[in-house]
Amino acid sequence: MPPASLAGLHARRLRLWLVLFFLALAVPTTILIYHAYSQLKWEAFHRYRVMAEELSTRIDRRINELVNTEEARAFADYAFLVVAGDPSASFVQRSPLSAYPAASAVPGLIGYFQVDAGGEFSTPLLPEAGVQPSSYGITGRELEQRRSLQQRIHQILAENRLVEIRRSRAPNAGAAASYVQAPATETAEREQLESSLDEDPGARAASLEEAAPEQAAFDRLSEEREKKAAQKSTVARALGRVEDLKLDPRYQRESRDDLSDSASRPGSLPRDKRSLRKERSAMPEQRAEASGTAPSAQAPAEPGYRVSMFESEIDAFSLSLLGSGHLVLFRKVWRDGIRYTQGALIESRAFLQGVIESAFRETALARVSDLVVAFAGDVLSAFGGRESRAYLSSAEELQGALLYQTRLTAPLNDMSLIFSVRHLPAGPGGTVITWTAVILFIVLCGGFYLMYRLGVGQITLARQQQDFVSAVSHELKTPLTSIRMYGEILREGWADEEKKKTYYAYIHDESERLSRLIANVLQLARMSRNDLKVELKSFTADTLMDHLQSKIGAQVERAGFDLRLDCDGDTARSVIQADLDYFTQIFINLVDNAIKFSAKAETKAIDVTCRRQHDGSVLFAVRDYGLGVEKDQMKKIFRLFYRTENELTRETVGTGIGLALVHQLAQAMNGRVDVANREPGAEFRVAFPPAH
Repeated sequence: MPPASLAGLHARRLRLWLVLFFLALAVPTTILIYHAYSQLKWEAFHRYRVMAEELSTRIDRRINELVNTEEARAFADYAFLVVAGDPSASFVQRSPLSAYPAASAVPGLIGYFQVDAGGEFSTPLLPEAGVQPSSYGITGRELEQRRSLQQRIHQILAENRLVEIRRSRAPNAGAAASYVQAPATETAEREQLESSLDEDPGARAASLEEAAPEQAAFDRLSEEREKKAAQKSTVARALGRVEDLKLDPRYQRESRDDLSDSASRPGSLPRDKRSLRKERSAMPEQRAEASGTAPSAQAPAEPGYRVSMFESEIDAFSLSLLGSGHLVLFRKVWRDGIRYTQGALIESRAFLQGVIESAFRETALARVSDLVVAFAGDVLSAFGGRESRAYLSSAEELQGALLYQTRLTAPLNDMSLIFSVRHLPAGPGGTVITWTAVILFIVLCGGFYLMYRLGVGQITLARQQQDFVSAVSHELKTPLTSIRMYGEILREGWADEEKKKTYYAYIHDESERLSRLIANVLQLARMSRNDLKVELKSFTADTLMDHLQSKIGAQVERAGFDLRLDCDGDTARSVIQADLDYFTQIFINLVDNAIKFSAKAETKAIDVTCRRQHDGSVLFAVRDYGLGVEKDQMKKIFRLFYRTENELTRETVGTGIGLALVHQLAQAMNGRVDVANREPGAEFRVAFPPAH
């Protein structure tokens, strides 16, 4: 850009152009980085979604393995004793379900139970009446623990209206004290009713609903669950309903449709369509003539027991969430056309932590997402994605974008897994993009700041050059006019002899002034071309001081100032290396500057001194007794074309290049220049290193 254009450009307009240019680069760059980062986010989202799908499949497979293990258990396993071996040579032993604590891979399993056709509750924990528990290795302390566990299972089922206490059967005399027995008259009436129904199986099947409401209670679990999901149950839970979670709105719409029709879920098999299986079972029954003494743990069946063979039809397991928060896994079994209900009671939280949370914690999903477990639309549990929030306990914590949601297969087809994103890292690529964006931002900001500073500097320089041209024109015109005027007076003979001397002196001074100005301009031109040629020679300090006196003495005296030089004896013998012409030009400019800025001072004197410093260098100083230099301008006055006064209002002459030349010439001779205010006036100091 031409200097004239720069001189006409203001800093404010330059800022505006640079801001527009910055936005023209920054906006598309930001959009590009945003889209790249969004793409990485989407890829990370997809990657974690696939991980969530794989984890859900693994959890579902694990649960199905546990359920299949339970489904493989025979009908007879829910009794305390089972028949082992071939029926022709069989022996009686304890059921695998009679172990205490329960020997099962199902986490949180409390125990097994059975509700028979008459609605009576029993567990494989305790033997039938008449059997001595000690015969099967059960101590008195363990027996009490088994009774306590059986009572707990019965109480949980009773609280959820699946069994009634009055219909609980006391397995033996020791356990009878733990239950409330039905009155004798009611028992007699029931035995009479069962006897009559045994003679008519059809009548027995028709009256099961009335005789055993507990069986119907298990059937109603599914109906109540579906009804509750359709009506958005208001059961008080800490985490509320799925619809109340602050997740993606699309998921809330999908979840309502999903939970309203479990049968339509792909991969989920309705319980009433899952296959039945038939098995042939053998159960030990005590002989009527038995003495009551139980055989050993693996005694043959002959002495006290007989083997009863029967065929049973076993339905697949169903799972429901009870109002108490427990899970009940149960199945319907038909033995000779008579229905039984068998199942297991499970602590829901322990089950979820053992099967779902443990698998969740082993994956990278635990660092970025929360896992919500819902059952029939109710949020059952939620596991936080951060170690400090291992288990969530309020709905306010369940906020985030939906990552993945699915429903498990039967019998847990009412249980949903919902993964919500808490923090989604973009991976190594995101780190690269982030650092690239930061570096680009720093480069852009730094580059535009430097461009602005450079532009402002060029604008200032262009204006200073214009001022310099004006100053040089003025400085050239004034002495030339004076020389021409006094020359004409002398040529015409209008001056007497005394005035002639004065006019000759004016002509000489103005010509000296012109010479200095031209020398400075030529020196500036050489500096601009980096064409300074320095010829360093060794000089003593007193030699240089004498040379200065001869060069500046007349200049100072004609200006009406006193020149005072001072150089002590030790310093006078100091030797420095300098270019004599450049050295002289430095101090001519400094003295000229001192005269200009102390013209109105009370003390008309210029002090030129030299002294040795501690490091061996020699310091030359020029002091005036004027107003001094303002502190904010002490570093600026050595800049090229800088003037402390406005060009339109200044009262002193000069071009603004004198002190800049002083600074450049001193550096060329390995010296340094600075200025300090004195009281009164200012002192310009030039230090030169000692000659080696």
